[in-house]
Parts: sequence; structure tokens; C-alpha cells
Amino acid sequence: MISEIEFIAKLKDPKTKEKAFRELIKQYKEKLYWHIRKIVISHDDADDVLQNTFIKIFKNIQNFNQESKLYSWMYRIAKNESITFINKRAKERNIDIEEVYKELAGSLESDDYFSGDEIQLILQKAIASLPKKQKLVFNMKYFEEMKYEEMSEILETSVGALKASYFHAVKKIEQFIKTKAD
Repeated sequence: MISEIEFIAKLKDPKTKEKAFRELIKQYKEKLYWHIRKIVISHDDADDVLQNTFIKIFKNIQNFNQESKLYSWMYRIAKNESITFINKRAKERNIDIEEVYKELAGSLESDDYFSGDEIQLILQKAIASLPKKQKLVFNMKYFEEMKYEEMSEILETSVGALKASYFHAVKKIEQFIKTKAD
């Protein structure tokens, strides 16, 4: 197992870049897919955004300055690509971003790739109703079980702010589920 520094050197070296990049995809494809999928919700859209993410990583690896971990940098690119995708969809349809999320969550019932039951569907709708930052923080903490320090590096915000966002997200989700159960 080579160190991250050695792996990054291989990614930056024109002679070894393609082979190292194939390894990078193999290693991170699934993790990044699920991060993106939690934001864009649709499987097909997640595949498209994942492809765009890896293209951006490939084109910009030379600019990676190693101030953060490679995974954190890629995660940030995936997050930004996902948000750009949602913003573009909202703009194309001339609707609010929150409305896009509600529509996407509503479409889960007919999504062949969604295997959840009714409770998971309600949870996804509750998550879709959250503000953008709370949605990101909740998904990273709850589903991906990330530590606040790692999230802080990716989202470039303080641990305290992340804890507050997660707390508020949980309260809103609880309230959403409570109103659906009534």
C-alpha cells in the first residue's frame, strides 16, 4: 500500500496518470456515488454528476496542493458538482431549489434503483425538505457516518456550526415524520 503522497505523485505524473486514475476511480467510485446520490436523489443524475466529478478531478489534479486529504478534495468537488446540477435544474425549470428537491424526493417511489420501504421514503422526503446545508450535514453524519472534523475540512466550516446544523436537521426531520404519522 503506497502513501497518499506517493499516490498523488503518480496521479500528477503524465507517465503514470492514467493507471493511477483508474485506481482512484476503483477506490472511490462507490463512496462518491452515494454522496452525490444523497444530494441529487436520482440514480441516473447521480451517475452523470459522478462522471462530471471524475472528469473535473482528472483535469485539475495538477492544481491539488495537498492542503487537505485527497478524499476531502474529491468530496468537495462532488458536493459542488451536485449542487451545481441541482441549481441548473432549478434554473432550467424556473423553479426554486427547494421545489426541485421536493419533486426529486417524490419521484423516489417510481425509481427502479430505490429499494427502501415506506419509512425510508418518508425519511428521504423529510431530508429533501431541509435547507441545503442541513441536508448536506445530515447526510454526511447520519448515512456516511463522518466525523465532524472530516466534515469541517470538506465543507470548510467550523465543527460547532456543523453540530448545530445537524441538531437542527434532526429536529426538523423528527417534526416532519411526526406530522406524517398524524
